[in-house]
Amino acid sequence: GAPTISIFLKPPGVIPPGGSTTICCICQHSYGSFMLYKNGLWLHTLEQSGSRAEFSISNATYKDRGTYNCHYLEGGTVLARSNELEVLVEELRLPRPNLSVLPGHEVTVGADVMFRCTSAHPSTGCYLYLEGQIRAQLLSREQSDYNLSHVQKGDSGRYSCQCYTFNASKEWSAASNTLDLVVR
Repeated sequence: GAPTISIFLKPPGVIPPGGSTTICCICQHSYGSFMLYKNGLWLHTLEQSGSRAEFSISNATYKDRGTYNCHYLEGGTVLARSNELEVLVEELRLPRPNLSVLPGHEVTVGADVMFRCTSAHPSTGCYLYLEGQIRAQLLSREQSDYNLSHVQKGDSGRYSCQCYTFNASKEWSAASNTLDLVVR
């Protein structure tokens, strides 16, 4: 079948000015080429190792903000396009939240897990990130917990959270510590 591409930020989250991150594109096919687009315009043809191509943003500025996606080509023909990845560059003014997980970071398949993102600042909301996923999970203010029931192997990975508040402008925290969830 046609290949699919995933795109994600490593590490995930909102980037502070001067900060760095890497845009990763992964395709099951590995002999073609990857092109990175920003706001619909070609930005870069990516060097790749195997099925993965990476584009590093270092010393980020507001100019790096935007919507990115990857195209995978073979022989000049676009075979796949990734979803869109929104990259945000903002000052991180709020304190770093703390991420914890119950019952612990090693669990068995089918267990129920609860992630708790604790912020010293009464924030409006927090996002829970899983590295490698484009979608973040929004945690509400009342409930800074996220319950994951009947975990599967695919839920394994590196989690972090990041909180924000609405003042005159949206203010962001630094990203939390990371937690590696192992599902056995």
